Amino acid sequence: MAKNEHFPATIDEMSSKEKHSEVETSHSGEKALLQSVVGPIEPDNPFIVEQASAAMEELLRMAQAGEPLWIPNTDNGIERLSKNEYLSSFPKGIELEPMEMKSEASRQSAVIFINHTKLVEILMDVKQWSTVFSGIVSRASTIDVVSNGMDGNYNGALQVMTADFHVLSPLVATREYCFVRYCKQIDNETWAVADVSLENLGPASISQSRRRPSGCMIQDLPNGFSKVTWVEHVEVDDRNVHHLYKSLVNSGLAFGAKRWVITLYRQCARLLSFQSNNIHAEYVRVMLTPEGRKSMLKLAERMVLGYCNGVGVSTEHMWTMFCGDGATDAKIMTRKNTDDPRTPDGTVISAASSFWIPVPPKRVFDFLIDVRSRSKWDLLTKVGQVQPIVHIANGRDPCSRISLLCLHNPGKSNKYILQESCADPTASYVIYAPVDRISMNVVLSGGDPNYVDVLPWGFAILPDGPGKNLGGILDVGSGGSLLTVAFQIKIRSVPPENLTSGQVATINKLIQCTTKRIKNALVSDSNV
Repeated sequence: MAKNEHFPATIDEMSSKEKHSEVETSHSGEKALLQSVVGPIEPDNPFIVEQASAAMEELLRMAQAGEPLWIPNTDNGIERLSKNEYLSSFPKGIELEPMEMKSEASRQSAVIFINHTKLVEILMDVKQWSTVFSGIVSRASTIDVVSNGMDGNYNGALQVMTADFHVLSPLVATREYCFVRYCKQIDNETWAVADVSLENLGPASISQSRRRPSGCMIQDLPNGFSKVTWVEHVEVDDRNVHHLYKSLVNSGLAFGAKRWVITLYRQCARLLSFQSNNIHAEYVRVMLTPEGRKSMLKLAERMVLGYCNGVGVSTEHMWTMFCGDGATDAKIMTRKNTDDPRTPDGTVISAASSFWIPVPPKRVFDFLIDVRSRSKWDLLTKVGQVQPIVHIANGRDPCSRISLLCLHNPGKSNKYILQESCADPTASYVIYAPVDRISMNVVLSGGDPNYVDVLPWGFAILPDGPGKNLGGILDVGSGGSLLTVAFQIKIRSVPPENLTSGQVATINKLIQCTTKRIKNALVSDSNV
């Protein structure tokens, strides 16, 4: 990987002008609230500079320390922080968490195929960062840039950010953070990026979650590799986490360092696959040019981002809660679309529901990606035959791929389905969307994918706990899976606030029918 190589076009890059505009116009309210706590956000603001410098020092010590500060767990490979040792090692640290908040800390290291320059750029560019980690970051923005760095790079860069972290389930509350991010070059081969919440020393907390010094240390290795050591240390109020997800959240697999590192590893493998032009010739049934491949990947990325934003939702995405809790009934949200050419006009409805199933996640994942079993659960394809047209590799795992499927309906015109599937040891996804055949043919020939209507459907599959042997997909937990079913549909000429009870009942029936079909196909016990 060349030192100045950009992430592929599947990650939309913003010009400096666009970034500046976003900073100035999108979050003036958040900025005013923050200034009421920490004072003016200026390069010489001693509060921000001191917080950032102290956070960087603590992060570096925590990234390099061994036992007894960090306690390894040989069963699941997750390092845990000794609270007593931490308080002894950092006596001048931020005060202890309030009674209603719980401390979570974890560390994970890995050698990843990405050079340190590119990784620093991803972490310091809010658009790239939120896209690469879309399964964790539902919303992110830069409130202000205190320093752009020096010498044409990010050394010394300091920016104030807000971000929402989520699990792809309506049963886990979003974690909202306001923090400063500081980048520093330690030596010729080592960089570090540190976060710390700004409101910790203020008279009132801006959010119910806060980041103690967290981030990553990046060590440059030969041949384009980097050793990444990630530290996550937060204080959160997790009392609203549903009991189904308690074990997963408490294990660190939902928000901890291992989740971040494994996601980064998978995304870098995805980047490598994009660059290799690896198309499974067995399934190429249409003319696919390099430009068409690039357009198809961009469309798939937009579909996945839309799915993530509709499940782990935040106010930034302009959804309005309508009804349901995601457990007994589907959580239903609405929004009105009138000017986004990438989404059909009208009222867009997002529905999501999560449940536990006593089947290992790998078995669930394999079942959902197998076209031969698709008619057992997919209401869109219950009549007709599904045939793969194109598979594009999406990582090292052969099951991680972007596919174009064709639904052959007897007596009707054929339909296309765009699908992305991916898997790692902490989560797997199967996300798809019906797409207009004429529009998709334009994309396959290299046309602009931004004007193709995409309303995603799909599944997020998580282990139900930490378990043992965390090395492979789904060899974790008690053997069961936490499955989220979600979809987005449009209803023309109906205001978002005027959904009828009949429409709500129909949406719940869609969710319930899909859930029942999956359970019937995978579980022999009819009582589940």
